[in-house]
Amino acid sequence: MEMKQIIQTQETENGPVRLPVDSETHTYDDWTISYTKSHILKSVCVNDNACVRDDPSCCELCVYNFALELPHLPDMVFHKNILTVCHRGGARLEFNPIDALKQVRNEKLDLKVACSDEWKESRPAADTQEKVKPFDWSFTTEYKGTIGGGIRVDATDQKIDMFKLMKREPIYFYHDLTLFEDELHDHGISVLSVKVRVMPSGFYILLRFFLRVDHVLIRINDTRFHYEKGNDYILREYTHREAKVEQLKHVPPALFTNPNEIAEQLPVIRKVTEKLTILAEDDAMEGSS
Repeated sequence: MEMKQIIQTQETENGPVRLPVDSETHTYDDWTISYTKSHILKSVCVNDNACVRDDPSCCELCVYNFALELPHLPDMVFHKNILTVCHRGGARLEFNPIDALKQVRNEKLDLKVACSDEWKESRPAADTQEKVKPFDWSFTTEYKGTIGGGIRVDATDQKIDMFKLMKREPIYFYHDLTLFEDELHDHGISVLSVKVRVMPSGFYILLRFFLRVDHVLIRINDTRFHYEKGNDYILREYTHREAKVEQLKHVPPALFTNPNEIAEQLPVIRKVTEKLTILAEDDAMEGSS
C-alpha cells in the first residue's frame, strides 16, 4: 500500500519540528487527499466597488457577492480553505465555502428572534443597501459536499458503522478546516467545518454545520463520509438535528457551546444515506460525454 504525505519541517536542536503550512497532500492507495487554507476573505472590494461580473480582474470578495447575491456574507469566510478527495480513476469530492453558501436560502427566515433586528442595525450601510431583502441570516446550509465526475449517487439502506470507526487505529493523516463562521452579532454562532481522518482501514470525513441562536435554537447538519479499503463506493450519511432551547431544559447549558456533546441531545429530524459509487474510467468518460 502506497502512502505519501508531504509536510515541511525545520531542524532544531531537539530534532525536526513541523512547520505550519498552507497546504498538504496525502496519498492512500488509489486516493489523493489534499487541502489548502489561508486567511479570511476581505470585507471590502479592493477595486473601489468597480468590479464587473465575470471580469478576470474581479476581486475575490466581488466574485463571492456576484455568485451568491446574498445581502451579507458571514463575518468570516475562509474562501481558500478547500478539502479535495480524488480517486486515480477521476472521481472527485470537494468541500469549499462558496458551494456551501450557495445553499443558504435567499428568502425570509422562518426563525423570528429579536437579534435579527440588532443584526441588521450592526451592519455597515454598504452591507445593507438591500437590507429590506430578506434572507437566512443564520446561514443555515444543507451542503453535502461537491461531487465531481466519476461518481454515481444512489439511495441505500446501508449505514455507516460508527462502532467500526471508534476502533483504535493509527492515524495516517488528519486535518480540520473551518469554511465559514459568523457570531450572529454576539447572539450565538453559525459555523461550517470539515474534518478528514485517514486510517489503515480507510478514511472518514465529517462535514458539520453548527448553529446556536442563544436562548432560541440549536441546529446541527452533519454529513459523514466513510470509505473502507477495498470497496468501490463511499457511504454518505446526512443527518439534520434540531431543538428549541426550551426543549433542552434537562441539558446543562454548558453543553450548548460544544457541538460534539449537544449533538447527542438533539432529536433527529431527517436522515438520508447514499452510496457514492466510484465509476470505472470508461463509465466515467461515458457519463461525462
